[in-house]
Amino acid sequence: MHFLITGHTGFKGTWLSLILRERGHAVSGISLEPNSNALFEAASVSNLIENDVRCDIRNLVDLQEHFRAINPDVVIHMAAQALVRESYKDPVKTFNTNVLGTINVLKASQELSGLQAQLVITTDKVYKNTNKATGYIESEPLGGQDPYSASKAMADIATQSWLASFENAPTAIARAGNVIGGGDVCADRLIPDLVNSYKLGLIPQLRAPNSVRPWQHVLDCLNGYLMLVDALISGKEDGAWNFGPNETQIRTVADVADIAATTWGLQKKWEQDSSENPHEATLLLLNSNKVRTELGWHDKLNFEESVSWTMNWYKNVYNGNSPLEETLKNIREFELK
Repeated sequence: MHFLITGHTGFKGTWLSLILRERGHAVSGISLEPNSNALFEAASVSNLIENDVRCDIRNLVDLQEHFRAINPDVVIHMAAQALVRESYKDPVKTFNTNVLGTINVLKASQELSGLQAQLVITTDKVYKNTNKATGYIESEPLGGQDPYSASKAMADIATQSWLASFENAPTAIARAGNVIGGGDVCADRLIPDLVNSYKLGLIPQLRAPNSVRPWQHVLDCLNGYLMLVDALISGKEDGAWNFGPNETQIRTVADVADIAATTWGLQKKWEQDSSENPHEATLLLLNSNKVRTELGWHDKLNFEESVSWTMNWYKNVYNGNSPLEETLKNIREFELK
């Protein structure tokens, strides 16, 4: 099977590329240039895939040309401006990339006669956040206060509209968030910020230590995506799907920081960031009963394992181990669970 991933040079895209390769699939990718020190570059993933294309998904003409040339069996659309704080700095780019870019991908894939399935990745932040103490289910209203969340909700709605209006290959929407794992280098994300502090001998500054999130290892999340793709190919499932951990993994930012420090070999220590920061939701939970019941998906890693696997990846690479080998080691161990 030949998979085309948009955003394959990103954190999740790189892990997905390597998982698919390990499972015997051909992989191609369309993306912008990877970030500095990205896992994609550190693991030389470009050498392991069929096509490594640089293209801005806002450019429909170029995107269509690349889709036709690659002619995949499956499209997984992950390309996005994915950072809340960045969306405040450049909201126009955020909306253009996340909304128009998604429509362009849907249009480009529509022209592929052999396409068997398509998965559009949005986020857990698409829901209208009312600080609900129980998890949001797939049928609840979408919204978004910050530009990132609003743009992803718009992309989600646009995808639903597109699917209702035009003929397409079997397509589903996957909503997940707060995914952690080795190799994330994005600024303003918790794990990279913690690792950078540890390397510099600094005390981590937490913007919102009491904020609650559905933490999940990248392998659990991506395994769910691929189970959904299999269901699409078999003609069983479409629509929107939540991929969130069970309630034992719904912890605070401070909980993550404490386990991260212990795994790194440090005392549990952090400080509250006293600077002024843009709004971010303090409580965000997903109800993933649908995917557990209908697809049989479940987390293989619990909260402690998710954080410790992540931090051990960074620690081992910091001590000289190969980023590619550390990633493959995690994948192979996960597959045996």
